[in-house]
Amino acid sequence: MGGPAVDPCTTPTRLASLATLPTRGRVGPSLPLAPIHFIVNGMVKESFMKIEMSTKARERLLYLISPIGLIIIWQVLLMTGIGDRRFIPAPSDIAQRFVKLAGSGQLEWHVAVTLYRVVLGYIIGAVPGVVVGLLMAMFRPVRIFVDPLIAALFPIPKIALMPLLLLAFGFGDASKIALVAIAVFFPVVVNTYVGAANIETIYWDVAKNYGASQTVMFTRIVFFGALPTIFAGLRIALAVSFIVLVASEFVATKSGIGYLIWNSWELLQVDVMFVGIVTIGILGLISSALFQEIERKAIPWKTE
Repeated sequence: MGGPAVDPCTTPTRLASLATLPTRGRVGPSLPLAPIHFIVNGMVKESFMKIEMSTKARERLLYLISPIGLIIIWQVLLMTGIGDRRFIPAPSDIAQRFVKLAGSGQLEWHVAVTLYRVVLGYIIGAVPGVVVGLLMAMFRPVRIFVDPLIAALFPIPKIALMPLLLLAFGFGDASKIALVAIAVFFPVVVNTYVGAANIETIYWDVAKNYGASQTVMFTRIVFFGALPTIFAGLRIALAVSFIVLVASEFVATKSGIGYLIWNSWELLQVDVMFVGIVTIGILGLISSALFQEIERKAIPWKTE
């Protein structure tokens, strides 16, 4: 239960002890014992690495089952006559339109514009969010000063700020990037503060007893202690950034996936509209998978 059984005779300690047994009746010089010990350990470690790699491969395969299963059910339902393909096209119809748009270069252009706005706005909003959240956890005056501002501004729908940002930054990319940065900042700062504030007191006391400076406390204790919740906030903020950006691209722009969706709706090109929607979903799936891999590398001590 819970994993493959391991023969106790094949454990590194057992095999190493077998390697140290005297060789009776052997003609010629005996092999040195230390290299045998290293070889045995290497063989056992390699077998466990193979088991771990196979487990990760199964997890990645399981990760893809749900979206693939949804696509199959969607296709089967429409093929059996459940639903109107004029308003809800089948995945095969969407795939054909996807190939056509990709072949013309139109889809790549809209995706590139949207990713540019998301990445730039995400960085501008996430970095200050992490810093402010950590400072709020370390210094009570900072928390007292910033907390009412977050409490007042966080509930405001960020898309409602779009007219104000259009007046301030114009109809170019700057207004969309600013909107993404504002939307990203709040979930990141809240999650960062919660993670840093919930660090066990013993870590603070040990660092203070060893005379740790504020810089060491900030970089070694607070930051790494809050890292799991920081990543949770970053993943939430990434999804929020796509939501607010696509909504902002419905108006006051002529490029981006949001514009592609809205323009195709106005022209009753339902398959093109679904291409844009599916593209957003694919980008979300890829970004979530990338964040999981980065999180595994950055937080190796976190339990799965």
